[in-house]
This record gives sequence, C-alpha cells and structure tokens, in this order.
Amino acid sequence: MDAGQDGWIRVPVGDDAARWATRADSRPVLLVVHNVTAATRLLDVLPLFHDDLRVQLLATTPGSSAFRAGLAELFAKVDVPVVPWEQAVRLPVQLAISASLGGQLAALSCQLTILSHGVGYTKKLATPGAGSGERGAGSGEPGAGSREPGAASAPVFGLSREWLLGEDGAPVADALVLSHPEQLERLRAACPEAVHTAVLAGDPCFDRVLAARGHRERYRRTLGTHPGQRLVLLNSTWHTESLFGDGGDDLLPALLPRLTSELPADEYRVAAVLHPNIWYGHGPGQIRIWLDRARRAGLTLVDPLDGWRQALLAADVVIGDHGSVTYYAAALGTPVLLGAAPLAALDPDAPISDFVRETPRLDPTAPLRPQLDTLISEHQPLPGPAEFTTSLPGESAARLRRLFYGQLGLPEPDEPALLEPLPLPRYEPPPRTAPLRVLTWLRGSGEVAVERYADPRSEPPGDGEVHLAVHEDTRDPAQLAIADVVFREGSATDPRFGSPARWTAETLLRHPHSALVAYVTSPDACTVRTRDGQLLRLTADSAESAEPTADPAMYASALHAWLAAGKSVEELMPEGLTVRTGAAVHSVQVTSVRVTPA
Repeated sequence: MDAGQDGWIRVPVGDDAARWATRADSRPVLLVVHNVTAATRLLDVLPLFHDDLRVQLLATTPGSSAFRAGLAELFAKVDVPVVPWEQAVRLPVQLAISASLGGQLAALSCQLTILSHGVGYTKKLATPGAGSGERGAGSGEPGAGSREPGAASAPVFGLSREWLLGEDGAPVADALVLSHPEQLERLRAACPEAVHTAVLAGDPCFDRVLAARGHRERYRRTLGTHPGQRLVLLNSTWHTESLFGDGGDDLLPALLPRLTSELPADEYRVAAVLHPNIWYGHGPGQIRIWLDRARRAGLTLVDPLDGWRQALLAADVVIGDHGSVTYYAAALGTPVLLGAAPLAALDPDAPISDFVRETPRLDPTAPLRPQLDTLISEHQPLPGPAEFTTSLPGESAARLRRLFYGQLGLPEPDEPALLEPLPLPRYEPPPRTAPLRVLTWLRGSGEVAVERYADPRSEPPGDGEVHLAVHEDTRDPAQLAIADVVFREGSATDPRFGSPARWTAETLLRHPHSALVAYVTSPDACTVRTRDGQLLRLTADSAESAEPTADPAMYASALHAWLAAGKSVEELMPEGLTVRTGAAVHSVQVTSVRVTPA
C-alpha cells in the first residue's frame, strides 16, 4: 500500500488485492472516524482484534464533521492504513465500525455497527442532515444547531428516525450498540423500525475506567497532587451552552482565575478537561492562550484523548455541565457541581436529564471554597448515574467481540476478550509562575501555618502576616522588584544557573528588596539563602512516605515568616520546622550548607 500525492493510502480492490497483501485472506474491518471524539471510542475496541492475523484494519473519515482537526495526528498514532472515503465505500469490506452517525454511512455496503461516543444517546439535534439533502448525512455532532428554532422538539441524536433510517426507510446500521436497557425503551418509542438492530453490550469506555480505579493514587501523583490536597477538575462539553461556551452564563473564563486565586495552592490542585471539539475546533494553542493566566497560576490542561479518564479517577470534585464526562464522574461517586445545565439540549426521558435536575448548582456569585468543601463533606451520590451508565459493567469486551466476529463470520479467538488498561500519563507538576500572596501564622515552637494564593484578584482572607513570593520566571518583572521571596525550580547541576549556592547569591544581589531566595532542586527539597548570607537546605522528612508531600517553595515561605517574626535559624535546629497547610502537617529539616571555595 503506497501513499498517493494527496497523502491517502490507496488500497487495491478486487482481484488486485492479492498483489499487495502478504496475507491476502485477511478480512478488512473499516473504522469510520468522524472526529477525534468518536475516534477515542473506536480506540477503546481496537484491542478486541489484537493478535488476529485474519483481520486487516483500515480507517477512513467521511469528512462530514466540522471538527476534523487532530485526525491526521491520531491516524499517525494508530498507524493503520487510512483510505479516502470515496474509495472506502467501494472496498470489499465485511464490517465497518463507527462511533457516530451521519456522513452518508448508508453508502457502505457492508455490515455496519454503531457505537455511542458518549453516555448512551442523550442530546438533541435540531437539524440533522442540514444542507445535505439526505437523511443521516449531517454533521454527526450532537448539539449542533441547538440554538435554532424548534430545538425543544428536536430529535435525539442516535435514537430517532432522522438519524437511524436511510432514504429507503430501512435502518442505516446493522447493529446499534446500547449500554443499558433504558436506551432500548427510548429507541422503541422513537424509532421502532430500528429496534431489531439494538445490541446490549455495555460501555467499553466506562469499563476501562472501572478497571483502573485501583490506580487512582498514581494518577493523582501524575497531576502533581500531593497527599492531603484536593483535586478540583473542571469539565466542559462542547457548544455554546456548555461550561466553556458563551451562549449561557459564559462562566468558565471568569471561574478559572477565581479557582486558582481563591483556593489555597497547597491545599487544592485545579485541572480542566475540555471536549475534543473545543480542543481541536479552536486549536490547542488557542486554548492555551485563552487560559494562560489560569495556567500560570497552576491550572493543568488535561489531554482530551489520553488523559481525561485518568483525571476523572483522580478528582475529588468535578465542576461540569451536561456532558458525558460529568455524568461518568457522578457514576464513579465523585461529588459534582454543575456550572452549566441546559435541559433543553437533552432528551427529557434520558437519565441524564434527571441528573441535571437533581445535581447541586455552582453559585458563581458566592465564594468558591465553602461551596466545594460543603459539597465534599455532605456528598451523597445520586443512584442514577451508577445505575444507568451501563447495565453490564466489565462485560463490554466479551459482548462486543462476539458481535464483531459474528458479523465477520469468523470464530472468536481462544484468548479472553480484554480491553487495554488506561496508560499512566507523564508526570505534570503544576507550572505555577504567577505571583503568590502568602499568609502565615506562627503556631508554636518551630511551627508555621501557611496559605498561598496564586495571582489573587483581591487580598486573601485571614488575619495572618502577608508576604509576596514570586517565581523568577514571572511574566511581570515589577513583581520581582517587590518580592519578599524569590524562587525557581531547576537541577542542582544546571549550567545555566550554576550551583544552588551561586544562583541564590546572584539572585539576592539582583533583587535587593527580597529577604530570602529559594532554589527548588527536587520534589522534596530546596536551597535557600537569607539576606544575612546564611545558606540553608530545607528537606521534607520523608521517613513515613517516599513521595513528595508539598511544594518545597512553600517551605521557603514558612522559613521567611519565621525569620520575619524575629526568630533565628538556630532555634530550628535540630528539631526542624513544622509547616501546616490546612489539615496537613509537614516536617522540614533545616541544615546549614557549607560551600567549598572555588
């Protein structure tokens, strides 16, 4: 198979197939990929064909989705032959699998299976097939056109005649995969002609999440969440009525900087999962630009393809909307606050509508921390999401493989049908370079309580002593000129900064207002130099835990508060410094560093 000048793979058809295929008898399976969102669900089921030389996978895109960005990178990652749609419809394929509707799927002459790319089928579309002149040939984007007249009575994407039947009145798909019998009842009411195509086979996406629950702590560490911290996860589906959209309250742009400035940085981590249509529709670079301030204050943007499920497992609380990810969070028993909840966009008979009506709402006019803390402490999971997400937890792999191989006319492999475990994303500590307003309280002998707020819009609440801690890479150099504490991270052997002793000496000279500077050299330690020239090493006591317990720059602020109160370093030796952040207690050893003259 060779790539043509347009970049597509041209797959020989008919008698010519034997000339290119080393395994000419392999049966082609076509993955119909509308967009990245749908692709993630197709990737869930790929392992069901692993190790079977009787199956040749191909991929295509019908080009009907408005959100095709990101597909080239995804195809390159999967690395199976990709064929143009006009050729795909002519290939001697026995089975096509799609995770969306639309795009002239009726043109395929093979067996066609449709998977859901969300929690069942819940959203309305006002104009299926708009501009195409064909049923089922529209964008395949649930929610598209929801602002048009008649949206309240619009058909439900995936469970209505407009989407399921072709021009001849026959079902487009041979198998419509459902995750729960309630979807079958809604299908029976909306499109009885397609009931015979329904296959109850569970939810492979949620099965992968359930199988990974035991790795929650690993995922939390991946997101830079320390023990004792709460991870707040924001989630937005796409379109104007979502949490990120501007058609409702336009909440998220104002909410993000409030979260990172109102929540103490050492007690909370904030991350966001945005729908792939947001990510690729506007462009990852544009999203980073729009959310730059929040990112510099510590927000982590989670990869919408590889990391959202892991972030969902790691979260302590989710602020979301009417999208599938929020519903999955509730199905896991995670506390949820709704920041956007447009009921008009949902099928009123779908369980997610009950969920939206019953779930607590975020009050954007009230302080955020009390709302989150109260939600977590008083949380009682709603029974609906756990019940209706899937009626067959853990069974989707076996049922889907049985379906696929039956359509191919092949006996199933002898090995058990298994899905791929969720991968461990790369470690992403919070890139916090925004100025920090730090409140401190001396609580006793060698003990300091600390609250740090990233880039606050107003003075943080509390009666403690206040100082300013600023990262050396801050965007605003004027903040460095007035910083009480200047800090940065880096290797102790980074030639750009010299040794920690050299960097601290040079930095104090550059910033004469600063009382203390800190060079963080590892996840549990930093080197600090005071204005009177003392060079010290602050190290978290990890005798009880082999993992980092906090941001070492926070230890430097605690030491600054201790010294600013007229205390001495000698009073901290050998017992060390006790630092409190919320309910967490950190034991920090303070040792003098001797510098060998050059």
